[in-house]
Amino acid sequence: MQHWARRLEQEIDGVMRIFGGVQQLREIYKDNRNLFEVQENEPQKLVEKVAGDIESLLDRKVQALKRLADAAENFQKAHRWQDNIKEEDILYYDAKADAELDDPESEDVERGSKASTLRLDFVEDSNFKNKVNYSYTAVQIPTDIYKGSTVILNELNWTEALENVFMENRRQDPTLLWQVFGSATGVTRYYPATPWRAPKKIDLYDVRRRPWYIQGASSPKDMVIIVDVSGSVSGLTLKLMKTSVCEMLDTLSDDDYVNVASFNEKAQPVSCFTHLVQANVRNKKVFKEAVQGMVAKGTTGYKAGFEYAFDQLQNSNITRANCNKMIMMFTDGGEDRVQDVFEKYNWPNRTVRVFTFSVGQHNYDVTPLQWMACANKGYYFEIPSIGAIRINTQEYLDVLGRPMVLAGKEAKQVQWTNVYEDALGLGLVVTGTLPVFNLTQDGPGEKKNQLILGVMGIDVALNDIKRLTPNYTLGANGYVFAIDLNGYVLLHPNLKPQTTNFREPVTLDFLDAELEDENKEEIRRSMIDGNKGHKQIKTLVKSLDERYVDEVMRNYTWVPIRSTNYSLGLVLPPYSTFYLQANLSDQILQVKLPISKLKDFEFLLPSSFESEGHVFIAPREYCKDLNASDNNTEFLKNFIELMEKVTPDSKQCNNFLLHNLILDTGITQQLVERVWRDQDLNTYSLLAVFAATDGGITRVFPNKAAEDWTENPEPFNASFYRRSLDNHGYVFKPPHQDALLRPLELENDTVGILVSTAVELSLGGRTLRPAVVGVKLDLEAWAEKFKVLASNRTHQDQPQKQCGPSSHCEMDCEVNNEDLLCVLIDDGGFLVLSNQNHQWDQVGRFFSEVDANLMLALYNNSFYTRKESYDYQAACAPQPPGNLGAAPRGVFVPTIADFLNLAWWTSAAAWSLFQQLLYGLIYHSWFQADPAEAEGNPEARESSCVMKQTQYYFGSVNASYNAIIDCGNCSRLFHAQRLTNTNLLFVVAEKPLCSQCETGRLLQKETHCPADGPEQCELVQRPRYRRGPHICFDYNATEDTSDCGRGASFPPSLGVLVSLQLLLLLGLPPRPQPQVHAHASRRI
Repeated sequence: MQHWARRLEQEIDGVMRIFGGVQQLREIYKDNRNLFEVQENEPQKLVEKVAGDIESLLDRKVQALKRLADAAENFQKAHRWQDNIKEEDILYYDAKADAELDDPESEDVERGSKASTLRLDFVEDSNFKNKVNYSYTAVQIPTDIYKGSTVILNELNWTEALENVFMENRRQDPTLLWQVFGSATGVTRYYPATPWRAPKKIDLYDVRRRPWYIQGASSPKDMVIIVDVSGSVSGLTLKLMKTSVCEMLDTLSDDDYVNVASFNEKAQPVSCFTHLVQANVRNKKVFKEAVQGMVAKGTTGYKAGFEYAFDQLQNSNITRANCNKMIMMFTDGGEDRVQDVFEKYNWPNRTVRVFTFSVGQHNYDVTPLQWMACANKGYYFEIPSIGAIRINTQEYLDVLGRPMVLAGKEAKQVQWTNVYEDALGLGLVVTGTLPVFNLTQDGPGEKKNQLILGVMGIDVALNDIKRLTPNYTLGANGYVFAIDLNGYVLLHPNLKPQTTNFREPVTLDFLDAELEDENKEEIRRSMIDGNKGHKQIKTLVKSLDERYVDEVMRNYTWVPIRSTNYSLGLVLPPYSTFYLQANLSDQILQVKLPISKLKDFEFLLPSSFESEGHVFIAPREYCKDLNASDNNTEFLKNFIELMEKVTPDSKQCNNFLLHNLILDTGITQQLVERVWRDQDLNTYSLLAVFAATDGGITRVFPNKAAEDWTENPEPFNASFYRRSLDNHGYVFKPPHQDALLRPLELENDTVGILVSTAVELSLGGRTLRPAVVGVKLDLEAWAEKFKVLASNRTHQDQPQKQCGPSSHCEMDCEVNNEDLLCVLIDDGGFLVLSNQNHQWDQVGRFFSEVDANLMLALYNNSFYTRKESYDYQAACAPQPPGNLGAAPRGVFVPTIADFLNLAWWTSAAAWSLFQQLLYGLIYHSWFQADPAEAEGNPEARESSCVMKQTQYYFGSVNASYNAIIDCGNCSRLFHAQRLTNTNLLFVVAEKPLCSQCETGRLLQKETHCPADGPEQCELVQRPRYRRGPHICFDYNATEDTSDCGRGASFPPSLGVLVSLQLLLLLGLPPRPQPQVHAHASRRI
């Protein structure tokens, strides 16, 4: 076998030496040494420059934010409250007006809105990816808030003055994107004006539930939610509680910590979490699912619930927010005030706020609930029906904002958010936030107002930050990344969420964006701590197509981005320390004509392809006026047409990209001239030869081979290119095959196997890899050649020597193919070549799908190592709901006896049930765990999920190796050997003789994780390092806690209930009744 292995190695090396042209390309670069310079990437200088540029970009937004917040506070302070203000007195652009006019069932159309709504004209703006109007602001008001209420009209009145400040900001900084004021009343005023992107379902957008608003409106929170599940809490009330808890969880961000418990006589956590955990998306999902399993039984025991909550908050042995501490209790009522518990745990300092929620319609005395909230610096709320849930589960933020307002200027600090999806279509953004305070006083000498007016926000698109990072000088495998205090990436080439939900932040941890190891944990911790550093590490990287893992060397360099919570990192492979920069100045001086007249440009023209090979150019932004296209032929055409007009020194073009492209065009053409053109590819059964370069050229020869070329025209995004740079020797890449798809169709000799290798240059002691060259093997012809090379024949024309039972010759892979299985498998475990004709159409498949028994033996004998990881950005088809065709999940269903009982029909329970059912038809998402955001939208049919990925790579065994697979009644001998200077494993094995050998099967295919990846209950026991915001405002000695919801609820009358239901039955969305406790304090 070793003899066959040497023959295979020699054949591969011989073909690559003749056709790859590595040595010849080195000589071509040296011959053209006068046309380029070797530049150095200095990591420390690079990363500091980029960090400084990002800091400057964000600082401009900070100045705009401060101007807006100051102006808003002054405008509101000067505003005179009008009790008798009318809708017709206010003129503004209602962002949802156009959608409502188009919708005949809209509330405003039905009742005839009195508001004077502007009708605007819009122009398309590529920066906003939207149609905008720069002369006006737009206003968005949540669906469940009445636009004609006095509070809202006064809010619209004073915020109108912000329009001029928005416009002045844009005049000073034309790069500004959305400028937004989110009011604590729910009103959103944003600039420039654009129509609201209304979903086809009910629009549930409320600015107060957006991640950026929540972060800006209060300091981090440690929250314990306790839910009364005693026997009196049944049916509808329990459903209201479950929904309320889920809505409450949505008001928390990744800076917050939470736990949820249920209680009757005893208290217990609803989930597997036994302590406070970070309120990230995955943990909140665990809570939401667990809450649905709560069952009502037993008697009410407030003492058990509160003692559990206080114990949770006093646990100092866990990671937590260490700022605002609060208990949220949901109950249907009770008489016990548990004063002894508060005296023991919370008095006299009252460091824990208590918020109480009376849920459902009942006749219990609510005085004890009001007292608990008022005695512990909290607030009392009532949730009589589902329509009151959203508003009353978010208003607690007003109370938490009091210490911030009272702290004044000290609390006016800009915070930058996690990455999230912009609701108006900008894509992924981060937002700078600044709270806006109420500076009014109720009268001369009165206490200072302690209300937060809202939050000012300015968006920064991630693409604008990416533009500040070096693009192509870092090479294909170098990149810049940035993380926040939670370790979540702000920038990273692997930040590619397949689906985005604008209601949730995009939280990809640095250790999930890359393959985690101890070195990266140290780097992440250092970056979160705001340190600078540099470290060279050996690590694993996943290939672009996620099929392979390579062990590589990488240099990490990082610095903090000053004045922000972000830290910036740079990753460079050692071979990317240097890069080429074309120097075509001599040619440019000679040619004052368009670039198309430059030497070598002619080899980009399609007319040269027949003799020089087909050229694909990377779709880069060479010039501002270059029209992009996904079709490379069309992109090349657009490029050539533009070059007919552009001079070499044009300011609208990126000279580095443009000149390197032209340089590489000429260099690869010389490779054709010196090597490829005079060779007969058919002699060696080659379909094509090719070269790809850092400059963006991919040249494929002959021209006809380009018809079957499926690799990415951007070399930096081509898996073969990036892997070749990271691996020494020849890298084989079989065609990609999915086990679920039909086998390869071996027709017209178009199926090929790529073999590529990097070209390493050494110029003046500086080493770099500016190109990759390779060949494309004809699969069928090389399968035949493989059998000959792994046989006892010396060449293909020699007749086969039959080895019968009486002969004394060795068995080989050609003659004895009925007894021997001979295969070449690549380093990822994928089949490359086989001596079995029936396996040729399985080339490219994971070998376990071809011979599970043999692949398992190779793994068990350390030829392969396995790496498992999780993709937290995947998209999955939605699971069919289990209650399809049934009533909304969890709704109380009355019995026949109830329907026949007249008293039941006149009870509040009946009216409440009708309200719940009819609201459920309108607000369908309130009955669903994960609502799709927009019907009919293809992306909405998929939801984010976690996929488990498994890659295999070569293990520690390098030598030749024999082993026996013991299958009980029979055994199977195999011999395996790595082919030097390749990524191939040569395996010769006896064919399986008995079915018992079909034991285990290794899986490589990505699989869906129903439990959202690794077990969350285990992960929270070893939380990753993080730091919260540097500031905390949870206490102020002058805080007035007298406004605590005492007697503030608005009791519904039977007449109101009857009217409400009649409106609902007629199909008219009801005008929301104001909750007095929610808005009484909002008089401005």
